[in-house]
Amino acid sequence: MSDRDTTPGAWRLSPSGYLATRQTYYSVPSKPFSLYVTMRDGCRIAVDVYLPVPLTVGQPVDKVPTIVVFTPYYRRFVTQDPTVENSPNCGRYRDFFVPHGYAVVVVDVRGTGASFGTRDALRSPKERDDYGEVVEWIVQQPWANGVVGSTGISYLGAAAVFLASTGHPAVKAIAPLFAVTDIYTDQMYVGGMLSTVWTGRYDELMVALDQDDRAALASFAYYGNPLLAGPQPVDSDEDGHLLAAAIHEHRSNCRLNDLVREMPFQHDAALHDPKLTLDVCSPGYYSSQIPKDVAIYSISGWYDGAGYSNSAITRFLTLPGPHHRLLLGPWDHGARSNVSPWRSQNGSDFPLLAEVLRFFDHHLRGLDTGLDQEEPVHYFTIHQEEWQSSNTWPPFEGNAKLYPDAQGALTTHPDAQNGCHSYQVDFSISSGTQTRFERLGATAVEHYYPDWTDKQADHLCYDSAPLKTTVELTGHVIAHLLLASSQTDAAVYVYLSEVLPDGSARYVTEGSFRALHREGLSMSPDYVATWPVNNYDRATAKLLNPGEPARLTFSLLPVSWTFAIGSRIRLSLTGSDAGHATPVPHGRPPRLELFLGPNATWFELPVRQPTATF
Repeated sequence: MSDRDTTPGAWRLSPSGYLATRQTYYSVPSKPFSLYVTMRDGCRIAVDVYLPVPLTVGQPVDKVPTIVVFTPYYRRFVTQDPTVENSPNCGRYRDFFVPHGYAVVVVDVRGTGASFGTRDALRSPKERDDYGEVVEWIVQQPWANGVVGSTGISYLGAAAVFLASTGHPAVKAIAPLFAVTDIYTDQMYVGGMLSTVWTGRYDELMVALDQDDRAALASFAYYGNPLLAGPQPVDSDEDGHLLAAAIHEHRSNCRLNDLVREMPFQHDAALHDPKLTLDVCSPGYYSSQIPKDVAIYSISGWYDGAGYSNSAITRFLTLPGPHHRLLLGPWDHGARSNVSPWRSQNGSDFPLLAEVLRFFDHHLRGLDTGLDQEEPVHYFTIHQEEWQSSNTWPPFEGNAKLYPDAQGALTTHPDAQNGCHSYQVDFSISSGTQTRFERLGATAVEHYYPDWTDKQADHLCYDSAPLKTTVELTGHVIAHLLLASSQTDAAVYVYLSEVLPDGSARYVTEGSFRALHREGLSMSPDYVATWPVNNYDRATAKLLNPGEPARLTFSLLPVSWTFAIGSRIRLSLTGSDAGHATPVPHGRPPRLELFLGPNATWFELPVRQPTATF
């Protein structure tokens, strides 16, 4: 099956249908013009500018709206072969938007590429201020009409939110793609456990890029082409001496692996600066500063890294407005793959940039696109393999409660008698190397969770009876666990899967949680959620009393999935995910006791028509 936008009724005019109506009158220039823009503190920022070239010779070009993209992954490479793509990170935006009449400006953020300066954090407040100054430079150019939008995947998308929060009046619309809202909750410490992908593989990538270490870059799929020969100097730097000076400065950049280990709790500050927290580096921290007339299109995938789908949903909920939209597909980080087991091909064939073009045409050009006639929320339901639309998130109300019992079943009513299951944690247990997390470290994964049946052999598993009807689950599964640990802390990983009639199991989604953080839920106005979001701060952190039952309530990552007739719903638990998170507690694998029976352990499943299902 395909993730293409052909589901009847999902759109009045599909993204591909809109693109078919949109003529192009321009081509992309053979190369951009490039220069340094000087910031308030004297730091020089490298900028590439691509202006539309008329297809008709001699045709004048009016002033045009601008789409600005901020990247730490090089705005452009030097290449040893002119046929090699010199902008593997940003070329897609250049090639798509310029022919449709937009100027595209690509910026090396401070401390990266050919830009000067150093990065003192991951998206620091200083960098955010740069974005507003770059836009001020753009609107003063003779080719600019004073209207600016921004988009991009991951870091680039978060930068778009940063830009909007500067309040610059030229910024009218942003489309953050696969972009984080809160760095602690959805990126670095998902479930309260340090992500070893970010502190490991991703950190290695950034050091290799920042220092132009081509030997190290060769091991990364995105940048492994040996014909890529470092960052492109700006036009005036003919001998590359300015680029060399900039790269020398980058050697003093912060190391993510070092910095985030100083911040194990939400709101912790770097030891050297009480104002430098993961909060102030998070786009969501500034959400209240985004002008209400800025249109926002948040786009993510069900398997978008750790908590990036949560980030997209909370951005939609936190910043409600008539021009805000949400799109959630069956994708990994960046939609490089359609993760559905029932896909017909590895890659996505959803016309993502066509949807973004329609959004920008509507809000930056003022065209009659019909976008205001579409539902604000679109999401893809896996195994049903169809797009759906909704006016709200979540798209429907209603939860079914399922209780694990002593026989390893999931039932709609708890056992009348109390009981428990024991589970010895083994820190070598892992969800594997073909998971939603690997893409965050720039690893090319095409086949996700291929051996999930075998992986679950080491889990504590509970299965429902075979389903008598199809069951659509859309949203967040909530786990309510009554659990005791032999140690003063523990981590719990809960996995949802579909056991097909042939006995094979398909991974659906997961959630993780550190017991230390069980006290208190966050009610931050900057992170509005319809699922439990834990505090994760020092004030509420509380060690377990070994052997004493404790209540853990947390959510799994969101998904939309239809379980087939005859399948079983499985919820399984373990206490480790080696290779993706640090073990809890270090060197002391606990023995866990999961309590069963009335008011003990249960799961809430967001299913359509729950009373007719179970």
